[in-house]
Amino acid sequence: MSRVLKLTSDRQIRPGARVIAVTSGKGGVGKTNLVVNLSLALARLGRRVIILDADLGLANVEVLMGVTPPYTLFDCVCGTKEIGEILTPAPLGVQIISGGSGFLELANLDARQQQKIIAALDLLDGADFILIDTGAGISRNVLGFVAAAEEVIVVLTPEPTSLTDAYSLIKILAKFKVHRQVMLVVNRAADEREAAAAAKRMAAVAERFLEIELVYLGSICEDRAVSRAVRRQQPFVLFEPNSGPAVRIKELAQRLVDGKETVLPAGGAFRGFLQKIIHLFR
Repeated sequence: MSRVLKLTSDRQIRPGARVIAVTSGKGGVGKTNLVVNLSLALARLGRRVIILDADLGLANVEVLMGVTPPYTLFDCVCGTKEIGEILTPAPLGVQIISGGSGFLELANLDARQQQKIIAALDLLDGADFILIDTGAGISRNVLGFVAAAEEVIVVLTPEPTSLTDAYSLIKILAKFKVHRQVMLVVNRAADEREAAAAAKRMAAVAERFLEIELVYLGSICEDRAVSRAVRRQQPFVLFEPNSGPAVRIKELAQRLVDGKETVLPAGGAFRGFLQKIIHLFR
């Protein structure tokens, strides 16, 4: 069953990080741009946010943020840098970890070394949100990151190819019971009516054929403010904070903060994520 994530005002910040994988069935739907701007909108709501750039083929978070990470997860795994040194500061206090080949190297360590790294990275669990920017598609790596996270947002556009590829991704998640719930964000819609119609079509098919709940988190409509910001290598919530996309991304952030209904045990979320990733790359 599909529903819109309701806004409430009585939610409390959960101790420990909410680890959310942001993914898509195909490339070019604006997934990374969503991650970057959503992180900043969450930061403006007083949340501590870390972005883990796990798009191993095309890591573009730093490009859209206008920063250059001097170190990656690889440096931490190899022992040449501490966890605090691989965190790259971005605007509004958001921090970025560039994955690089660090995930591959993490799996090559022995058990003692792995636990040492996990214990170090577990300090990140003090954040409110850890957003995992995955690659696009249904490769083993992408599905592994999505399965390892406790929550997932699927980004799609109203185009038929995007809807088809997003459904294929959600179908796999439902088949292997990876997640009981998937949040949807419709990007680059002409207007809210088109976005809602796309989400409704997806929900109708999922409800009929799949055992998974789709939650329509919201939409971002097509706007030149986005492309202008990308050309300037600035997030649109900073470059044009009053634009339509900036307003909508703030609404999405508020829904994530206020609309979460499932309270998970405090702490340990990121530790569990890393342990699953180690098994993925073995």
